[in-house]
This record gives sequence, structure tokens and C-alpha cells, in this order.
Amino acid sequence: MNLFRHFTQEVSTICANLEALKGQDISRLTVEAPRDTSHGDITTNAAMVLCKGANMKPRDLAEIIKTEIEKLDGVRSAEIAGPGFINCRLDNGFWHRQLAEILKLGTDYGTSDIGAGHKVNVEYVSANPTGPMHVGHGRGAVFGDVLASLLEKAGFDVCREYYINDAGAQVDVLARSLYLRYLQALGDEIGEIPEGLYPGDYLVPVGQALAKRDGEKWKGMAEDKWLLPIRDFAISAMMDLIREDLGALGVKHDVFTSEHKLVSDGKVDEAINFLKENNLIYQGVLEPPKGQKPDDWEMREQTLFKATEFGDDVDRPVQKSDGSWTYFASDMACHMDKYNRGFADMIDVWGADHGGYVKRMQAAVKALSNNKGSLDVKLCQMVNLMDAGEPVKMSKRAGTFVTLRDVIDEVGKDVVRFIMLTRKNDAGLDFDFSKVREQSKDNPVFYVQYAHARSYSVLRMAAEELGEDAVRDDKVLGGDLSLLVDESEIALIRLMAAWPRLVESAAEAHEPHRMAFYMYDLAAEFHQLWNKGKDDASLRFIIKDDVPLTMARLALVRALGSVIASGFGVFGVTPKEEMR
Repeated sequence: MNLFRHFTQEVSTICANLEALKGQDISRLTVEAPRDTSHGDITTNAAMVLCKGANMKPRDLAEIIKTEIEKLDGVRSAEIAGPGFINCRLDNGFWHRQLAEILKLGTDYGTSDIGAGHKVNVEYVSANPTGPMHVGHGRGAVFGDVLASLLEKAGFDVCREYYINDAGAQVDVLARSLYLRYLQALGDEIGEIPEGLYPGDYLVPVGQALAKRDGEKWKGMAEDKWLLPIRDFAISAMMDLIREDLGALGVKHDVFTSEHKLVSDGKVDEAINFLKENNLIYQGVLEPPKGQKPDDWEMREQTLFKATEFGDDVDRPVQKSDGSWTYFASDMACHMDKYNRGFADMIDVWGADHGGYVKRMQAAVKALSNNKGSLDVKLCQMVNLMDAGEPVKMSKRAGTFVTLRDVIDEVGKDVVRFIMLTRKNDAGLDFDFSKVREQSKDNPVFYVQYAHARSYSVLRMAAEELGEDAVRDDKVLGGDLSLLVDESEIALIRLMAAWPRLVESAAEAHEPHRMAFYMYDLAAEFHQLWNKGKDDASLRFIIKDDVPLTMARLALVRALGSVIASGFGVFGVTPKEEMR
């Protein structure tokens, strides 16, 4: 249960039934957590947003609403603050009921229905199929994959999509690079890889595979004869490599869409024709770029999309001078295809270097959907890969960068997935190998994993001290939770009870990093309670002379493990039962 949504409904009902507020629009009424926790557990703005319609002073109306709120089940007290906020404190019984719900639902706690099965398309990774993925791709892959899981937990129907950019000049460069490795596999001396081609060793086995399949078929043949078949072979091999890297990271996609196939199937023509029919395509001349004019800029007539009618800064070309479509035109077709497949809501995860492309793509989605579709673009900043504060050198396998697979092999997928979410996507991220190996609170993935492992450690110790029979599930889950009265215990329950709201708000904002922050805070609260038990024997989880209290505290620990495991489930991280 999202307790804030619950009390919003309760307060809304109160206000709807008050004579002074009959017929008023109460949609702006909210119940939130106070900024300062010393002010209470929940606060509402009801009196301030409704006072004008009631022709009353905010604090006078607050007095009336407060009287009714105090009658609600679970409310211990209410008081008026500032210009008319109503701050409420909830009683221990309410928190005990929240704990019981966590114990009942286990890792399903936090699962929501706010998405109501609404379809959402999340496109992520979409790296050019020209080589292995680098660690920057890994950040977008994790962000997109976890965002998709988060939306699913919030009740949305999610499609995970990978858009293969296999129709541009970069795949011709890939084919030429592979041709050299093919000749090398046949025994030719190729020397240094020419500038402009891909130098990485990852193409060596691909060249060997091509030579094994085709022998000397392509040797000595003109480029226009071998370019297309070798390009297809190269793209297929690179996509196998990318899928393998994504699999190692635990990232999955439901759909792989080929740009080349969109073009060959006439999807680009379909999109452009749709825009023409709606008078959104014209022949025109663009103004020169602001500032210094590039030497290669020329004023010429182009086929343009009226992007400015949908919020973009300038209109955008959709066709090159040779008659072929621009990348933008292909991307338009991709998003129109998504819309036609039933995805009015789309989310794209891109690298930060594509920031200048956002407005035009959002304009295109609006135009191609008759303003019924929406596109949210999440830009992921670069990852600074270091070891003890020093930059990590490039990978020989890739030739120019550190591969994602190198990082996964070094620290494991769980560490990579969690660390990638410890900063907001549009903020830079430092990934330091020495830090992620530390067993300290400065290493967030260790700190949260340690909290989960500690919860299992408590249960194991209880079985050793009290016997296996004493800590059976039915006894732990059936304990008297009203015995949990210490403020530290209530504080932990209060934080666990915030998980459903966190899931919903993070899903609606498309910000999965909020979960990482929450899980770190939850782990800190649990570790703090553990440490208090070391100093104060009465707060220990296991008290042999007080079995009922021990059972209640074991239930608290069990719930803590469930909430962390629930978060790890969204993150795609395996929760550990012990640290080694």
C-alpha cells in the first residue's frame, strides 16, 4: 500500500463531505511526507488549496479538516503549521500493520497497479553494430533495463526495444575493416590498419570465420561485389557479440528493429508520405547556422520537415542531395512504427552526445502521431573508468576503449548494474575498480548487499540459539508485532513502508536511480539498528529470555530482507545471503 495515496484518498473523502467544500475541485489536494521528519509522518495542503472556494482563511479551514483527520484510523495526532499545512503523526499500530503487509507480500511488496497495463516502449542501448560495447553503452543498457523493470513493477506493459543502426556509412566502414581481417585470415600481410577503419582485435575471429565459410571467394574481387555480402556477415557477427555482452550484463530486449529493414520495407517512405499528406514536408532553404558559418555550408534547396510547428528550433532535412534518406528520416520511421504497434508512450535512452537531437525527435513523434504520442528522452552521461583514481587504459580487444565485457569480467554483473544507478542518468559517473572492491559504506553495492546478508545472518543465529523449530516461518510471521515499540524499530518500519510510494514516483518520473538512493538509506537504517544492539543489549534482535520479542524482531529482520530483495529484483541484482 502506498500510504500517501491511501491518506490522500482519506483526506479527499473528508473534504468532499464537508458542507463548506461541497462541489469543489479537490484534485490539487495532496498528502506528502514533510520535508522535516520532526514535523510528523504525513502532511496535507488541503486547507490552503481549498480555502478560496470556501471563502475561509486557510488556518480556519485547517481547523475543521484537522478535527476530521484525527478521527482516521492510524492517526495519532494532527496539528496546524505555517500558513495552513496539517501535519499528522501516525500511531504504532499503523506501522505494525504496514510491517504485516510486507511480511505477507514478501518481494511482491511495492508492486503497484498505477500503470493499469498501459503500454510503454523503452528503447535502449541501440549501439552501432560495429564492435563490442564500451562501458558507456553499459550505463545506458543498465538504465534502460532497470527502468523497464521498474515500469513493470508499477503495472505498465513494457516493450524493451533495440534499434539496430545498420543502414549508415559506419557499417560500410565495418565491412571494409572486416575485409582486411578476412585477407589476413587467408595469409595476406595487411600491415597497420589504415586510419578510418576499425583497428580492434575483435574482428580477427570474424575474419577467420568468413575465410572458413567462403574460402578465397572474395579475394581480389572489386569492392562493389563484396561490400554488401561482407557487410551483412559483419553486422550479424557484431550483433551476436553485442547480444553476448548484454547477456553477460543480464540485459534483455523483446524486439530488435533493423534500420536497414525499415528502409527496404518502405517504412521511411510511409512516414514521409504521412507528413506530406498533413502538409508538414516542403522544399526550402535553411538559414545558415548561428555564429561562424562552416566552410562547407552552402545555401541549397532541401526537403524539410516542419519541426518548428512542434517545438523544435529549426525545420529539419529528411533527404540528402543524392536522394537517400537522412538518419533523421529513418528515426522518424522507427518511431512511427512503434506508434503503429500501439505504443503512444515512448522512452529512448541515448548517450549525452545526442542531446542536440532530442527536440527534433520529440517534434517528429508529435507530428507522426497527430499529437497523440509522447517521447521522453533520457540522456546518460559518460562513465569515467578508473582504478585507485587513475584512468584505466584502453582494451587491446577493442583498440580504442575499455569494453563493457572487460568490466563485467573484472567485478561481476551485479556490481556493474548497481553502480550504474548510483547517480542520476544526466550526471557524470566515476566507476573506480578499487572503490567497488571495498567492503565499506563508501561502496554502495557492498553496503546494501551486506544489509541483506545480515538479515539472513540474524535468522541463522536465531536458529542456532533457539532451535530450528522455534524460528519456523509460521512462528516468525505470526509473531506479536505490537512488541516493536522502540523508536529505532519504528523508524525502520516507517522507511520500509515508503517503498511502494518510491516505486510509483520513480516509475512516473522515469528515474530508477531513486531506488539506489532509497536502498542505501534503508541499509544504513538497518546497520544503525544493528549497532545499537551491540551497545544496548535490550535492542538486540535475539533475546533468549524473551522469545515473543525475539519473534517480533525476527519478523522485522525478515521484512527488511524482503524489501531489499524487492529492490534488487528490479535492479536485476542477485541478493546475497552471506558475504564471502
